[in-house]
Amino acid sequence: MNANLLPANMVLLDRTSISHPYDILYPFALEELLCRKIGKGGQPVAHFWRHPKAFVIGLRDSRLPHAGEANSWLHANGYKTAVRNSGGAAVPLDLGVVNISLLLPRPDGNIDYHKDFELMVTLIQEALLKLTSEVHKGEVAGSFCPGDYDLSIGGRKFCGIAQRRQQNALSVQAFVIVEGAGADKADLAKAFYDRAALGGDPADYPEVLQDRMASLSECLGQTLKAEDFIHSVREILAGQGVLADLDETAMPEEDEIQAMIEQLRNRYKIDS
Repeated sequence: MNANLLPANMVLLDRTSISHPYDILYPFALEELLCRKIGKGGQPVAHFWRHPKAFVIGLRDSRLPHAGEANSWLHANGYKTAVRNSGGAAVPLDLGVVNISLLLPRPDGNIDYHKDFELMVTLIQEALLKLTSEVHKGEVAGSFCPGDYDLSIGGRKFCGIAQRRQQNALSVQAFVIVEGAGADKADLAKAFYDRAALGGDPADYPEVLQDRMASLSECLGQTLKAEDFIHSVREILAGQGVLADLDETAMPEEDEIQAMIEQLRNRYKIDS
């Protein structure tokens, strides 16, 4: 990465070793609180996390005609679910998916969100540069959670990027499918929409096609572990001077996080 793309005082928060099925709203509540601290002068944070079995629902998805029934179906099949407060649509998660968030201060008057997305694109492209230079940016039609900042190799999407903006801070969030079968995740997303959108307007949800999603391992035709990708990202960040871990004293208190979880759950409900 070019020098000084990231704040000089950025620190790391790597929670990817957590593998038990915790509340999927936990990382979103944590980031909401950390961004509030950053907005008041706290250190910017690069946050990595994974979840063993979850399905994150977009705000627009939560308003589909049968979203409540689809959510109940996911619960019956063992998925933790929640509506996220950032942009984007539904995303299935497991331990083969690495979530990266860059929590950054938002200067007064900053309304240009493109450069923040581009920062995440550059980070992921450079983390993969030893393996491929063919990471393409642009919407992949037929993928789940489609957007202008989809990342793909050979026409198959492996990463999506969304953003959450507060008044004085923001979070750029990427999901990166490193391991596993992209088609299986596409099938799950399609099954959700088949239930949630029954009788709805096709313009209100994406048409998910099985062959448009893939893991990095599939795209590259070689075994790539989540831990390998995390290491590569950390190397790029270290090259930018991001070496220190977030001090425990800068972490929100557990009761604050739990209170924020409930606040998010009540504010971003799934229509029944």
